[in-house]
This record gives sequence, structure tokens and C-alpha cells, in this order.
Amino acid sequence: MEYRYRPQGVCSQEMIFNIENGVITDLEVVGGCHGNLQGIAKLAIGRPVDEVIEKLKGIKCGFKPTSCPDQISRALEEYKKQAV
Repeated sequence: MEYRYRPQGVCSQEMIFNIENGVITDLEVVGGCHGNLQGIAKLAIGRPVDEVIEKLKGIKCGFKPTSCPDQISRALEEYKKQAV
């Protein structure tokens, strides 16, 4: 299932997930620090949604209250609410 999320307070503009049976099968982040986000996406692919949320939730970018990894966790939390 494809799920799209518009992050808040970060440089990235959109996060596009494919999730099957609670596992991330693909993740593309539009905008932001391309190399870092490609790496994060590769690490997230093949992992359960809950595991990725646990690992990325609360990460901050400098003095910002959030970051692209934190926004990925928030996106996945929203996905879980809608997938029920």
C-alpha cells in the first residue's frame, strides 16, 4: 500500500512509503539532504513499521524540535492510525 506524508518543520517536502503486512518495502523522500535520506530509506526498507518508529522517533536536527528521521517516524505513526 502506498502512503504519502507531508513533513512539517524540515527541508524534505514529501515522504512516499510502500508498506506491505506492516513492513516497509520502499521509501522515497523528496527534498532534504539527499544522500542522508537515501541512506535512511535503505536502512528502513525490509524493517517493520514499529521498529523504524522506535529507532527514529525524537531525533532532532540542530536546534529544530524535529528532523527528517523524526518526521519519518511521525508519518509511520499516522499510517498506523489510518491502517486500522
